Amino acid sequence: MEKIVIHSYGGYDKLKLEQAETPSPGENEVLVENRAVGVNYADVTVRWGLYESAKKYVGLPITPGFEFAGVIKALGKNVENIAVGQKVFGVTFFNGYSSRLCVPQHQVYPMPSSLTFEQAAGVPAVFLTAYYALFENFIFRKGSKVLVHSAAGGVGSSLVQMAKINKCQVTGVVGSSHKVETVKNLGADFVIDKSSVDLWSEVEKISPSGFDVILDANGVSTLKGSYNHLAPMGKLVCYGFHSMLPKKGGKINWIKLGIDYLRTIRFNPLDMTNENKSIITFNLSFLFSQEELLRRCMEQIGIWFEEGKLVAPPITTYALKDVAKAHRDLESGKTVGKLVLIP
Repeated sequence: MEKIVIHSYGGYDKLKLEQAETPSPGENEVLVENRAVGVNYADVTVRWGLYESAKKYVGLPITPGFEFAGVIKALGKNVENIAVGQKVFGVTFFNGYSSRLCVPQHQVYPMPSSLTFEQAAGVPAVFLTAYYALFENFIFRKGSKVLVHSAAGGVGSSLVQMAKINKCQVTGVVGSSHKVETVKNLGADFVIDKSSVDLWSEVEKISPSGFDVILDANGVSTLKGSYNHLAPMGKLVCYGFHSMLPKKGGKINWIKLGIDYLRTIRFNPLDMTNENKSIITFNLSFLFSQEELLRRCMEQIGIWFEEGKLVAPPITTYALKDVAKAHRDLESGKTVGKLVLIP
């Protein structure tokens, strides 16, 4: 089998394609032949050495990758209700960038019949992030005013769709004009292209009283403005810090990162109490071991796909050996939808 291995942190050259022995599934595990593997920004931060759970639980060497779609090839002891040859998609605590993969049974689920392998591989991480952010945190009601940053990306497009399922008024923010139509087609009520207009002026025109929920993975560039544009009792959900990281070159600018860290707003609980505003943050990778939570989320996502309430994001594919190009493209901020590797 083949897999991508990182032996030291840094740029694109750290992504090494290597041969390895095919693993055997242990107790309660299954062996999956990956047909497609999702690429996420978290994988980039793993490569840089900035992903805390990767350093804490795996270290080096490490194979990145959180999501996959493929076919069951073998079953470990005590595995039930799943068959060899079955099409599945799922999540993994790293090791996704590989042609074969062993994972606990509770981390794989029947692949929705409406999806291709490429589409299915781009679903779990982003739709789980969106589902957890919106539904598991009990942060919004039907009719809420919701603002989604990076609305044309993997998580952003998932958030737009799920908020519309709950009959919310959704405003999507994008960073270039070619992404506007994509977000409109997902059902957003308003789309702001911040490359052509002043973001916060447009936000205030759409909802002068503020938003009930704002979802922000940008970090320092928008975090303060997002908090300031919450309505009373509003909630800011922060699940990333993309604007602090480079968009080209593949290497960390430590001086800029340090400055952005110091510039990042700090929130005072006393002020938040007086303003009636809340902040929620989370790291999805720590949730993969929560069997009941994962089952509930993945089953509901699968149902919505089968019912046609959700559609997969646009997919761009790369051969596994071209993983460096996939990372480069993702870092640029110019992509739409999801990037997927084909082993």
